[in-house]
Amino acid sequence: MNTAPSLLLVNGTIHTLDPHERIVNAMAVRAGKIVALGEDALALRGPEMEIIDLDGATIMPGLMDVHNHHMLAGQMDLFELNVPPTLNLDEFLEAVAVWSDKLAADQWVIGGSWGSGLLSEINTPQALARLDQATGGRPALLKDDAKHNRWVNSHALELAGITGATPHPEGGEIMRDAEGRATGVLLEAGGVIVEQVRESMSPTPTWQLAEAASRGMEILHSYGITGFQDAAASLQLMQALKELDESGNLHAWVVSSMQANDFIFGTHPLGEGIIAEREQTRSTHHRPDFIKIFLDGVPPAGTGAFIEPYLEGAGFPECHCGNTTMPPEELAGWLMSTARRGISAKIHCTGDASVRLVLDTVQKVREAGLGEPKYHIAHGQFIHPDDLPRFAELGVTADISPSLWFPGVITEAMKLVLPADRASKMHPNKTLLATGALVAGGSDWPVSVSPNAWEGIYGLVTRKDPTGAFPGTLWEEEAVTLADALRIYTINCAKAMGLDDLTGSLEIGKSADFIMLSADPFEVQLEELPQITAQQTWFSGQKVYDRLGSSSVPVR
Repeated sequence: MNTAPSLLLVNGTIHTLDPHERIVNAMAVRAGKIVALGEDALALRGPEMEIIDLDGATIMPGLMDVHNHHMLAGQMDLFELNVPPTLNLDEFLEAVAVWSDKLAADQWVIGGSWGSGLLSEINTPQALARLDQATGGRPALLKDDAKHNRWVNSHALELAGITGATPHPEGGEIMRDAEGRATGVLLEAGGVIVEQVRESMSPTPTWQLAEAASRGMEILHSYGITGFQDAAASLQLMQALKELDESGNLHAWVVSSMQANDFIFGTHPLGEGIIAEREQTRSTHHRPDFIKIFLDGVPPAGTGAFIEPYLEGAGFPECHCGNTTMPPEELAGWLMSTARRGISAKIHCTGDASVRLVLDTVQKVREAGLGEPKYHIAHGQFIHPDDLPRFAELGVTADISPSLWFPGVITEAMKLVLPADRASKMHPNKTLLATGALVAGGSDWPVSVSPNAWEGIYGLVTRKDPTGAFPGTLWEEEAVTLADALRIYTINCAKAMGLDDLTGSLEIGKSADFIMLSADPFEVQLEELPQITAQQTWFSGQKVYDRLGSSSVPVR
């Protein structure tokens, strides 16, 4: 039972983002739900109501994030080395050394993130020796900015039994120098070998998972986010989310994507093993409704699957296009079997060949008449022009994450491996919207440094780097309007996650999930959009974050 007080918000600018984009001055809330807006809300004023005078402040629906890894982000914030991927190698190794000195002599050095642009620089025996020195003999497991690849030291290689003669695992690669020695760089599933060894030696306790998930949500609340989809959930995380909800401590809508396959995290169980337990983890605010399939890797490592080859001389074999992680018939088997059970799917695709394979497979599911499962093409930075209209035709959501529609670290890394004319054509967001496709915004945090949607919104509208660190624009013809950008981070996410009957806009009967902003996005200059902050975040009629005061909900 919702015990939130009855509220009446008055004297504000309330952007409902409803289908008519109404702006009202008042909103009434009872039992965590919106019961009236505008003059109808003012008519409900009474002694039982807590009156909040907004004094002209701007209110809008809580922001949503269709793609993040909130528990991993919480772990990095609480327990791991956590530095930005903009550091050069010297700076990164200095940070590793400082962090390592704080640890016990046998403790693992875990964290990140090293930038994708450093891949060739760290893939040498000399760099491995420097990492060994920085970590002081402790085993080390360090993630890249995409969280797909790992750099480990000699001690970790030894513990995992990895040598120059170790066969490449399926879906991964153990990088070697000219003499055949392992360099410590492990691509995709190569890193899982060490992840599993680390977990077996030092299992992550359940309390730490719950604490990390809670910390991730605290950070999301500070950015005004009240609903999100965890894009690669383990069974252990899903169980922790249910426990949080049943104890009254899950203050967000959470949709989980159960991992069907894994080339990154070392998750167990996978696929049917986790699907079999999903209903036991369902709760009021936790919805285990999707599977997650990794269909390719990431372009900077040459593991994204493309129709045309990577850049000649980028360090890959001649005419290298990358590969999908499974053949078409296996992907069809997954989507057909889960569709029959009403399970939707989020599919990781960074190259245009993997995007096309998903669209071809979804077409077969639709033709088979297997209900209306939701399908997300996650990331989808590169889409062949012929495939753009197929998103709307097949009801496939473009999950655009992280914010790679403006210049930055990862977009610069793309230029090193793809021909210039292709590297500069990332995220055709305006064209997708024009075709009628559902475009939903995500952060992919902690792949992104933060889950700040306002930086993504600014980038959508300007195609410029919100931090100003990287000059110029990226394919500015694909910029969208501010109104479209706000929908991409609110109601579009709710639709994509199957939550639009509950949240995503401020309408009567929906959950009272809203934020008070530092400024009205429609009244400020475009260059001021990245500076907008959530002053307060409310979920189901309860204040869960207050920049100037304390949360109504206890925060650990």
